[in-house]
Amino acid sequence: MWRLVVLGGLCVLLLGTESRSPGGRSVTFRRTQQDETRSQVRARHRRDTSGSSGISHPSHGPPFTSCRLPLTPAEHKVLDDNTHETGFNGDDGSYVILTWVGDGTGVILVLSTISAPLDSFLEGGSSRLYRSTDYGKSFHDISHRINHTFIREEFGVSVGPGSSVILTADTPVVDNPGGIIFTSMDAGATFKFIQLPFHLAQPVTYHFFNPDYLVALSIDGSLWLSLDFGAKWTKVHDGVHSFSWGAGINLFFSCTRVDTVDTDERGDLVLKRTKDLGETFTTIHEDIYSFGYIGAFLFFSVMEEPRSPRVMYFSSDQGDTFSRALLPSASTEQFYSILDGDEDMLFMHVDNPGDTFFGTMYTSDDRGILFSKSLERHLFDGQRKSDFTNITSLRGVYLTNKLDLDGRIRSVISFNRGGTWKQLNKPDNVDCGEQVKSCNLHIHGEHSRNNRIVPMLALSEPTAIGLVIAHGTVGDSLSSSQHPDVFVSSDGGYNWRGTLRGPHHYSILDSGGLIVAVEAQREGQVKTIKFSTDEGQCWKSYNFTEQPFFFAGLACEPGTKAMNVSVWGFRPEEDGQPMWVAVTIDFQSLITRECNDQDYEQWLAHSAEGGTSERKGCVLGVKETYRRLKRQSVCRNGRNFVVSKKQSSCLCTREDYLCDYGYYRHVNTSDCVRQPSAANKSLEMCLNGEEDELLTAGYRKVPSDRCEGGYNPQLAVQTVIRPCGVKPSPGPPDKSTSSVTHFDTLRERLVLILVCAGAGVIVLVAVVSAVISVRRVVYSNRAPVYRFSNLRVQDDENVVTVDRESGTSSNGTACQQDSDDDLIE
Repeated sequence: MWRLVVLGGLCVLLLGTESRSPGGRSVTFRRTQQDETRSQVRARHRRDTSGSSGISHPSHGPPFTSCRLPLTPAEHKVLDDNTHETGFNGDDGSYVILTWVGDGTGVILVLSTISAPLDSFLEGGSSRLYRSTDYGKSFHDISHRINHTFIREEFGVSVGPGSSVILTADTPVVDNPGGIIFTSMDAGATFKFIQLPFHLAQPVTYHFFNPDYLVALSIDGSLWLSLDFGAKWTKVHDGVHSFSWGAGINLFFSCTRVDTVDTDERGDLVLKRTKDLGETFTTIHEDIYSFGYIGAFLFFSVMEEPRSPRVMYFSSDQGDTFSRALLPSASTEQFYSILDGDEDMLFMHVDNPGDTFFGTMYTSDDRGILFSKSLERHLFDGQRKSDFTNITSLRGVYLTNKLDLDGRIRSVISFNRGGTWKQLNKPDNVDCGEQVKSCNLHIHGEHSRNNRIVPMLALSEPTAIGLVIAHGTVGDSLSSSQHPDVFVSSDGGYNWRGTLRGPHHYSILDSGGLIVAVEAQREGQVKTIKFSTDEGQCWKSYNFTEQPFFFAGLACEPGTKAMNVSVWGFRPEEDGQPMWVAVTIDFQSLITRECNDQDYEQWLAHSAEGGTSERKGCVLGVKETYRRLKRQSVCRNGRNFVVSKKQSSCLCTREDYLCDYGYYRHVNTSDCVRQPSAANKSLEMCLNGEEDELLTAGYRKVPSDRCEGGYNPQLAVQTVIRPCGVKPSPGPPDKSTSSVTHFDTLRERLVLILVCAGAGVIVLVAVVSAVISVRRVVYSNRAPVYRFSNLRVQDDENVVTVDRESGTSSNGTACQQDSDDDLIE
């Protein structure tokens, strides 16, 4: 199958098959069966390409004008002189992992692994490790630095903060006391051999900021900790199912009870915390179903009675105190999903009962307790994938899709962190025609990619202010039969324009000063890259190779500051074996001029909506004026470019307030109206182990809103506090020394769905550390890892014989992690 992965704003198309591991989801890559006949290959290929599940090229949508500029002979020669092609020897069954190491180091590690057939005299297979120190222009074989050890297919490479790297060897469990890892603190220049006292069940997890602190889960359910980058390991606890770093050195984990026996019942785990690196433990709550940590919030779902609906609890002080969230409970047929979160608020989806493919999105207050309804009929498809996307290039902007009552999918966007939602404007250069009654832009998200309609999700980067690139269709609703095209916004999603016909893979370079794209070819091979220096308004094309090859992906350094991009793929050789190819193009040689003050402009964000001069640009109580590159400027931002902005507070209006718990915003008005179920203004709830009588006028200020003065709904501030049944964390810590029988690590794995934010943070493709996929890694210099695999190609017809499937993503941000079929939220 084909798998597309967008990590840290970088596009990589992965080709391979999927497998499950005790530590979560992983992707391995294998060749099609040897005994498949050519007629079977052709028949299956015809089925793959003729079905609706592939990247579609159906009837064209509304026409739009776009600018194409020819490449001059001088420009062509400069690019030719600065384009470097490297070949990697492949073999049947081999796959390739590519990862960037460090920030600005120019180091790329490429691991090529060949799995031995079952009847081979080799054990496991063989691996080759290559290293580049010049941004992929040249590679050197450094396999001897790891003693030519066979590195495992699943989570074989992990990259952490700074220039740290861990390679995990594939060692048989039988007759081996523990696994083997190789560690490097200098971006792979040297490696240290380490014999582990246990066998890894999943990737080693780094601390967010300190690469010396490592946590690992063994195949027998034990939690291990190292404080010296893997040199020594100490067992922390037995019977552990999932874990997550919190703030500082707080470490949270769920484990089985000491007195339980192996059972299929769920919701009977214990949530614990250690804040002194395993010296002592505190029990936070029992009977938990799952837990996660994001932003400043610890959250966990609890089944208070056997087989009863689950409820959510939140803590904003690392579990010292916690409170039940005012949210609908979720039955075993439903799920909770944390869509996004930071130190101020959370977005949460609560699924509707039944196979409805939609639910309700809520936003929290700054305590994670009071949740207000943000969007109804929020799309969440049958495979539990959400189209929710954080547009990281402009503060407060989120994009998602909803399933309306007529069964159509429509895109909506919020510019005030979920306070209000509206449809996207029609692109400037698109004429919808008279037959279309309602003409808006609709963006393809994870739902479309999962159905193989588009190869990439919407892309934005914090350093490319206002820039958004996405696949979409124009009309009354999102269309799977209409030709998907590429659209660009330069103002954070207010206004759009069509820029490229058909599906493409795209990436942002030089902090938005350069965009590159490669057309998504269903059957053909690629040799051309398109690039734009004016935010996609005009494009030039460059043939980067004389011998086309089958495209595997785009790879460029995380952080969007580089101007080197590598196009990866493979071409069949005369002997029938595929040759992996990496072509690295250095655009810095073409765009040589450094930007000066005249190349930048002062741009007021959120000013596209108009309004009075006093309120123009006011979002979340603040006006933000950015210094950003002019569209017509052809120059380099460079590695030293830093986003600069000026802020000024605005007077408060009703837009700065959300409806409080028990209230909702009435249709066609801005007033918050009491829900029918709310008996009076006094809403009783349990907060921090006490009962509060919440007095409210129905409004609360949007989290992160910094408006001053102006409108004031006169919120009540008095509360009546009474004892309550909800308890804070137990006081005395208990040191666990017992041996606990662990549940089956695959069937009972605890996972939460999350669309996570933060650029370039996913380390392994579809393989996350711990067993919970809600932890957001906050350090910004963690590099993505790309996996590529062979495709079997018929010599006579160049027929690709591997199925395609979309994969997980991180839109420059973070990412939504796919989960097991028996997902527990």
